[in-house]
Amino acid sequence: MSKIENLIINGSGSYSGGSYEKVSIRGEGTIVQDVECAAFHVYGTSKAETNVKADKVKVLGEAKVRGDLEAKDTTVMGTLEIGGRARLEKIKILGQLEAGERLTGVTATIKGGLTVNGDVEYETFDSSGGFEIKGLLSADTIQIGLRYGDSKAAEIGGERIMVKRKKNSLLPFGKSLGTLTAQVIEGDDIHLENTKADIVRGNKVLIGPGCEIGLVEYTADLQLDQSSVVKTKTKR
Repeated sequence: MSKIENLIINGSGSYSGGSYEKVSIRGEGTIVQDVECAAFHVYGTSKAETNVKADKVKVLGEAKVRGDLEAKDTTVMGTLEIGGRARLEKIKILGQLEAGERLTGVTATIKGGLTVNGDVEYETFDSSGGFEIKGLLSADTIQIGLRYGDSKAAEIGGERIMVKRKKNSLLPFGKSLGTLTAQVIEGDDIHLENTKADIVRGNKVLIGPGCEIGLVEYTADLQLDQSSVVKTKTKR
């Protein structure tokens, strides 16, 4: 790939890929080949037909990557759609992100919306927004604050899993309507509120208010809120 200092798109059109220091899109730009850069910033509307690799990605407008996206630091304040795999080491979502395959990295902070058609794997996953993960959500530490809507994952696994209701100042009387739905939740230390799950497995398990659980399997300790429903509980 030829070395070009910057690619600045203020109008509209199609551009070749290559290696750049900075890619900045303020108009409507389509990049037709692989692009590698230090900074990839989208303020307008962008489409990358293949793969993007960048140190830092910032999306304030609308961005679509048909292939894979790899970045060290990603901030999404607009919308970002990824057709393939996404390796985003540090990500902060204030807008909307959609990944067609798996999403992996180190630290994820979700304050907007996240949709992933495959697995999500991070060391730390912190969500106070909403998400739909059709595969496995896996992280050492999972912290989910339920403010609104229904967050979903097929399976959730981690060492420490904390799911708590959060008051939403936009709703009357601070009423919380957020819920989490999963088929299986498995970890070492588990605290659940407003959660619907078929199976919960853990060492120390606390089932707080607003839960509907089919089966709880625990090793050391189980605490159960009287307002929640657990059909079957078993100590292993």
